[in-house]
Amino acid sequence: MQGLQSRSAEGDTLGQVTQPGSKREALASTVARSTPDRRPLALSLILLVRPKQWSKNLLVFAAFIFTASFHDPEAIRNVLVAFAALCLASSFVYVLNDLLDVKSDRLHPRKKYRPIASGAVSAPLAAGIAAIALAGSASLSLLLNHTSMAVLGTYVVLQVLYNFGLKKVAVADVFLISLGFILRAALGAAALSVTISSWLLFCTGALALMLGFSKRRSEFILLGDQRGEVRESLAAYSKGALDALVVMFACGAALCYGVYAVQSPTAHRYPGLILTTVFVFYGICRYVLIVFGKDEGGEPETLLYRDPHLLFSIVMFIIAAVLAMSGVKVPLVE
Repeated sequence: MQGLQSRSAEGDTLGQVTQPGSKREALASTVARSTPDRRPLALSLILLVRPKQWSKNLLVFAAFIFTASFHDPEAIRNVLVAFAALCLASSFVYVLNDLLDVKSDRLHPRKKYRPIASGAVSAPLAAGIAAIALAGSASLSLLLNHTSMAVLGTYVVLQVLYNFGLKKVAVADVFLISLGFILRAALGAAALSVTISSWLLFCTGALALMLGFSKRRSEFILLGDQRGEVRESLAAYSKGALDALVVMFACGAALCYGVYAVQSPTAHRYPGLILTTVFVFYGICRYVLIVFGKDEGGEPETLLYRDPHLLFSIVMFIIAAVLAMSGVKVPLVE
């Protein structure tokens, strides 16, 4: 009983409840008390920085693959440093998000188990971890060129703006997330001092918008009438609009990648790149099927590991891309 009371007090501190009469804050406090976190602190700290989300940062390697830089030691070093710097920067953003959203997270059926919302990690400790992650990212960026530093800095600034207000604005919230994916791909190109195809950037943005609106759709369904309390932007959406946006950007992503794989300078130099379209289209179709068939999509990074079809698509895409960039010829294609 004493331990439970201690956890409850910590939860009230984390939530910064200033209006005990507020229905939302009272509910958040009640949820926090009813879901004590018994995980070891070390595990909670690992979950706090969300290493599972680092899979999104693999976009940094896009330019590395599509410029066939596999045998360049400097390119390998730079892209690995860029990836590590971005992982630390994104962890900073995730911790900041959890610190700011602790009240609404306690109302969410899944997010209430996050380390801060559940009371497993205190707010001061989380803030310290965020500061260390940001400092580490900045230190690693010094090993890259100025363009890479500017791209990484822009990513952090946009994500901070998102967390401090723009995430409450419907459509703008998802577009900010999409820009984050585009900057991931741009960082990989900047780290290698190469240019990146506009079509590839369009494809990256469309894929990110598809994933973002799929996530909003999942939350819209999952949270029901409580959706506006948990995420303000959801109050402005409708299920029909979200359905249309998911389909629109799924089609846009497939179209943009198809053009890139056929008409870009990289495709002209490596015609075998057209083989990768099969796996991109299959992966998009599979994801859309999951979103509409199972009403999932709230955690794209989890689906990646859980669905063997999506994992197969990504692995085969990488293999096909490496083979194409190695000069594999495709009969009847020029």
